Amino acid sequence: MEERVDKYLFAMRLYKTRSLAAEACKKGRVQLGGVELKPSRTLRVGDVFTVRKNPITYTYKVLQLSENRLGAKLVPEYMQDITTPDQLEILELAQLAGKTGRDRGTGRPTKKDRRDIEEFFSSNEDWDE
Repeated sequence: MEERVDKYLFAMRLYKTRSLAAEACKKGRVQLGGVELKPSRTLRVGDVFTVRKNPITYTYKVLQLSENRLGAKLVPEYMQDITTPDQLEILELAQLAGKTGRDRGTGRPTKKDRRDIEEFFSSNEDWDE
C-alpha cells in the first residue's frame, strides 16, 4: 500500500493544509534518503523521511498509512518521531532565545508606561507658574 507524500503530511498533522504540504515538498523541505520529494511521490510503511522546519530538521518513520486526517492522539500509531537529540536541543535553544523580553526603557512604551508618563507630565504642569 502506498500514499502520496502531501496527503500523508497533511493526514499526520505536520501541515495545516494539503496545499501547504505540497508547497513544502516543492521547496525541497521534505526528503527521503537525502532526495527531495515531489508532492506526488508515494510513501510506504517503513520509510524514514525528514521535514525541515526552521530551525531544525525533524525525522519521522512511517508506521501505517492513512488518507484521512487523524486526531492528534492517533498520530503516534501511524508515525514515529525519531528526530535526533541534537536537533531537539537546537529547538530548545531557539525557544529560550525567543523568550528574552525587552529591557525596561528600550523600544516602544507599554500602555502602563504611557499612563505613567502622562500622569507625570500632568502633575508637573503646576511647576510652570
